[in-house]
Amino acid sequence: MNQLTITGKVHFQKGKKGRKRLTEGKGREKPQGRLPRVTKLMALAIRFDQLIRDGHVNDYTELARLGQVTRARMTQIMNLLNLAPAIQEAILFLPRVEQGGDPVTERELRDVVGVEDWAEQERLWR
Repeated sequence: MNQLTITGKVHFQKGKKGRKRLTEGKGREKPQGRLPRVTKLMALAIRFDQLIRDGHVNDYTELARLGQVTRARMTQIMNLLNLAPAIQEAILFLPRVEQGGDPVTERELRDVVGVEDWAEQERLWR
């Protein structure tokens, strides 16, 4: 098994009661806004799929139990993996939301997820 080594600078800042807190590097500004919820869900679905593939978790039921959500909700999240790769990529790279609601929600994507043909999914996505 090959090992991967990542090298970089890490900055800590003193927090409450002497605790150290990981901070952005000096001179770096924190990104403005927040990631859309569907972006986070897409990343979770990819991570959960990898956990299942690697054998760390047996199935969606176990994931749901560990995540303290219903099996139905876990299925909704994992169904995002049925999206065309181009749509998954677009979701992962949605711009940060600075104010207001998210540009797209997981609920709005459910109709697209239900379509098997990726070309049709991409048409619906546009």
